[in-house]
Formats: sequence, C-alpha cells, structure tokens
Amino acid sequence: MDHATDTDLIRLSQQGDETALAFLIERYASSVYRFLARMLNDRLIAEDLTQETFIKVWKSLSRFDPTKAFKPWLFSIARNTAIDHVRKKHPFSFSSLEDEEDRSFTESVADVRLLPSSLLEQKDLGDQLTQALTHLSPIARSIVLMHETEDLTFQEIADMLKEPLNTVKSRYRRALLALQTKLTPEGDLLLPSKIAPK
Repeated sequence: MDHATDTDLIRLSQQGDETALAFLIERYASSVYRFLARMLNDRLIAEDLTQETFIKVWKSLSRFDPTKAFKPWLFSIARNTAIDHVRKKHPFSFSSLEDEEDRSFTESVADVRLLPSSLLEQKDLGDQLTQALTHLSPIARSIVLMHETEDLTFQEIADMLKEPLNTVKSRYRRALLALQTKLTPEGDLLLPSKIAPK
C-alpha cells in the first residue's frame, strides 16, 4: 500500500479497510502537525489538534468524494480545527505562527540570501516576520501558510475556502505586500520570486 494513491486509499477506507486509513493518516500526519504547529506556535496543542483533525477525517470520510483532491480537504479540516480551538480557548492568540523546533516560517517564505546583507541577521528577520504575520487576518495568514509551507495551489485553496480564485490570489498578494511594508520601512524587502507580489 506504500505506492497506493490517495484516491485508492480513500476508496479502500470507505469500504472499511482500516489499514488503508492508517496509511493515509501516516502519509499526512507530519504535514498536518507542522501546519498546525506553525499556526498556533504550540507543539502540544498541535499534537492534540492533529489527532482531532484525523478523527474528523475518519468520521467524514464516508461522505468524501474520492474524485476530488484529498489534501485541500484535509487541510481545510485542520485549519478549521485550529480556528475553532483558538475561538474557544484563546480568542486573541492566533497570531504566533513560528515553531522554534521546526523550520521557521522565515525559512519557508523568505530566502535570506536574497536580503541585503545590511538588513538584519536571520533571527531578527524571523522575529520580525513572525510579528508582521500577527497583523494579517487569520484568513490571509492561512492562505500564505497553505500556499508556502504546504504547497497547495491557489485553486486548491480557493476550492477549500469556497471563494473565487482571483479573491484568493488577491488576498495572497495583499498579504505579501503587507508583510513587505511591515518588514522594511520602504517596503523593499526582496522576497524570492516564487512569492513576490506580482
């Protein structure tokens, strides 16, 4: 089953094959955990919410259409689980997105080799980026994270959020411009071409 596609594993899981479900969970557990840890800046809560996410997946899998992409559906459940947790427990702490033990969000988004050497050391930039992210709305933050750290396409994110593709792209561009403005007074931080606003 190591080489089975998500679609194959989902169909088998929907037929009651617990081994297929275990393979599906194993395939995505670390990605979901990293995503949640970056969103919440709390590894223990991320572990709990990863489990909660997969319980929700298990309960909803019978209704999932296997002709659709699984990863965006999974990450929408993870994102909603995180937002629900924040609303219940910490209404204003949704802003901290960097997990110090894992690769920092800075390393995921900005290639510091592209920054002017006089700008800041990497740690200072990481701290500034984390702070700048706190000024983004939760939706903008999640779009940036899903696109940059989880490699979801804009179309997958749009489908997941049930929003037009151009709206998602526009929110992404505005978020990057806001990050640039927050990170440098002149807004001249050089972001890699992959994420630079167009």
